[in-house]
Amino acid sequence: MSDFSKRLTSLREDKGWSKTYTAKQIGLKSMQTYANWEYGRTEPDFEMILKIANVFNVSTDYLLNGKESSGDEKSLSKNQKLVAYSIDPDISDEERNDIIEMVKIAMKNRRRV
Repeated sequence: MSDFSKRLTSLREDKGWSKTYTAKQIGLKSMQTYANWEYGRTEPDFEMILKIANVFNVSTDYLLNGKESSGDEKSLSKNQKLVAYSIDPDISDEERNDIIEMVKIAMKNRRRV
């Protein structure tokens, strides 16, 4: 079982929710998909990680790394977060912050055009 799976299970159990109820809250049609995430058989895509974070009111950083997010991440849109995490979920916090900064710079440059 991965650390992600353990955190996911812990968050669900802390709420007192069943796997079926949690799957519905996330918007899944199949409880089995959610169960596979908890068992570590598969992992959700980045869009689904964002939904999970919203349902449990935690940061994506916490779900993926067990750490609360920095203030920088909170100001990012859904698509910006997807870019930062889709590069490689195993990158260091420093590398992730660099990616976030690059996204912000690209957005500023786009507004100037």
